[in-house]
Amino acid sequence: MSTEIDLLQVAAFNAAYARTIDNDALEQWPAFFAPDCHYRITNVENEREGLPAGIVWADSRDMLEDRIAALREANIYERQRYRHLLGMPVLEAAEGGQAKATTPFMVARIMHTGETAVFATGEYRDRFVRQDGRLLLAERVAVCDSTVTDTLLALPL
Repeated sequence: MSTEIDLLQVAAFNAAYARTIDNDALEQWPAFFAPDCHYRITNVENEREGLPAGIVWADSRDMLEDRIAALREANIYERQRYRHLLGMPVLEAAEGGQAKATTPFMVARIMHTGETAVFATGEYRDRFVRQDGRLLLAERVAVCDSTVTDTLLALPL
């Protein structure tokens, strides 16, 4: 079995990732990341300025698991759903079981009333690794187009 990561694998990975969030299976979301991963949500201006802090920042899968536990146990939100629309990834590099890719996204938020609005747009800037035969995110930076921050960006993008 080849360790090379190709465009179809990245696209399928992103589809499964988005479906997990959209189906509210958030407890499964951290499994898309390597144990020593980096995950950050930021905006395009902060990224352009090289500012490392983000709206959300985690440097391990354990931190992602803690975030989901907090969302489930401590935070109360009005009932809502999400729907990700993903563009085709651009595979920037792939070699030796690692890859870099950028994927545009748009996320709609659907309230319990049926009202639907664009929640976030931007791009994923990813670094993938293959560990134990599985494709995982070593790093995902979700760079949002807007500098306006919705408090619900505490949820995974």
